[in-house]
Amino acid sequence: MKKLYLSDKDKKIEGVCGGIAEYFGIDSTIIRIICVLLTFVSFGTTVLAYFLCCFIIPKKPYTGDW
Repeated sequence: MKKLYLSDKDKKIEGVCGGIAEYFGIDSTIIRIICVLLTFVSFGTTVLAYFLCCFIIPKKPYTGDW
């Protein structure tokens, strides 16, 4: 079963968009563009949701692999 984690490789701020992109198997740039567009449409509510996700979505557990 797939789990949603913050990305430790593809991150700009906290890795939320990178983690969502890894989960769905798409490019993280698409997720970031969608977040920016939603921020303008939702009058900034998306920014609040982003930072809530920073605390809710767990970090990827360390497996010892590089």
